Amino acid sequence: MTDHDRLVSPEAGADGEERLIEAALRPKRLDEFIGQHRVREQLSLVLHSALRRGRPPDHVLLSGGPGLGKTTLAMIIAAELGKPLRISSGPAIERAGDLAAVLSTLSEGEVLFLDEIHRMARPAEEMLYMAMEDFRVDVVVGKGPGATSVPLDIAPFTLVGATTRAGMLPGPLRDRFGFVAHMDFYEPAELEVIIKRSARLLNVRIEDEGAAEIAARSRGTPRIANRLLRRVRDYAEVRADGVITRDLARAALTLYEVDERGLDRLDRAVLESLLHKFGGGPVGLSTLAVSVGEEPETVEVVAEPFLVRQGLLARTPRGRIATPAAWRHMGLTPPPSAPMADTLFALEEAGEEKPE
Repeated sequence: MTDHDRLVSPEAGADGEERLIEAALRPKRLDEFIGQHRVREQLSLVLHSALRRGRPPDHVLLSGGPGLGKTTLAMIIAAELGKPLRISSGPAIERAGDLAAVLSTLSEGEVLFLDEIHRMARPAEEMLYMAMEDFRVDVVVGKGPGATSVPLDIAPFTLVGATTRAGMLPGPLRDRFGFVAHMDFYEPAELEVIIKRSARLLNVRIEDEGAAEIAARSRGTPRIANRLLRRVRDYAEVRADGVITRDLARAALTLYEVDERGLDRLDRAVLESLLHKFGGGPVGLSTLAVSVGEEPETVEVVAEPFLVRQGLLARTPRGRIATPAAWRHMGLTPPPSAPMADTLFALEEAGEEKPE
């Protein structure tokens, strides 16, 4: 295969088109951003105050689950300030030299966005402390006894850090951010507005009831809402007249294995295994993951947070257990031996660790 063939491969074209669609759906200014009202108001004050002073704003830390708009807000911050945006991520910065190379090329006032900042290597993290406070880094030249530290001044910049696990962020780093915001999950009404806006941008006809049906199954996350909208659009164009109604949205999402509460294939597999194979628990994470053919980290990071938030699963010191709501959602009657709500209450009363 030639280089030209690789450039025009269907897979590459599809991926590029998907990225272009996602970029087009992102709001470009703060007043276009839907939801997160408190964060939006606070951030507006920070940015407009900095613009009046003619100085870069304080460094910004955004925390919250995947798909809630952290990257979008970073892009909006740069746009509101009228400055360029440099994008990188914690895992990509493996050494202090990697960070020094990025910082030394920043222009004055530029916005540096570091996604998953809690996964940055410790040497780079310690270099970042000085860069954030004094806009200076010390670059070590040479090795061993002959190594020398060369101070390097960098242009004043604004760091926007994003993390899905704020608790893993070291205190000294967290304290250097002048503005810290937590992104909450969205209400269905907010997601409905986002879906209607995205439908207009995609030139998709959608009824209010259709938008509400998609919003209710989007797990409180705009990224998921936009993804489901695109899949329902495909269904509407191929198997109907292109108009997304409530019945059509239900049929499409049933085909894509997304139920009325937003549970997908993995979520239901976890619940089915927990209920049918282990009688509702308790069962350890590794055992549960093996039973559904997934890695423990996948179950813990992808499925569990949503199931816990929905009140369908609880994590106890003795393992994962299904709640009464999980039995009902799966159309089952819990047996007398199944762990119930009073079991959770007894654990708390006994002074044991509360379910997460």
